Amino acid sequence: MSSRPKVITLCGSSRFPDAFHLANLHLSMLGHIVISLGAFGHADQPTGSRFLLSDGDESTPEKQAIDQLHFRKIDLSDEIFVVNVGGYVGSSTKREIEYARSLGRSVRWMFPSE
Repeated sequence: MSSRPKVITLCGSSRFPDAFHLANLHLSMLGHIVISLGAFGHADQPTGSRFLLSDGDESTPEKQAIDQLHFRKIDLSDEIFVVNVGGYVGSSTKREIEYARSLGRSVRWMFPSE
């Protein structure tokens, strides 16, 4: 019987793209399937991509669509890994953590929390 790799979705603020890259690399090297963010709207991106995400305005249809897509990624996962640089956990990430827990998914942290 072969074991399937664990599927892990990264959650956290898009202002930390380097930390997401490191987490993705580390977890991938451990043999996990890693699902990450589709966009890094808070990071220093070209003006065009920031415009597409409405510059971080959480009430826009674009931001809401990205958030809903991330929930579907959590649906596919065995656990989530929270990228909480400096202990920072924003409102979107808090919702993702609550959602993952409601599904019975494990929640792990880049830096110790809770």
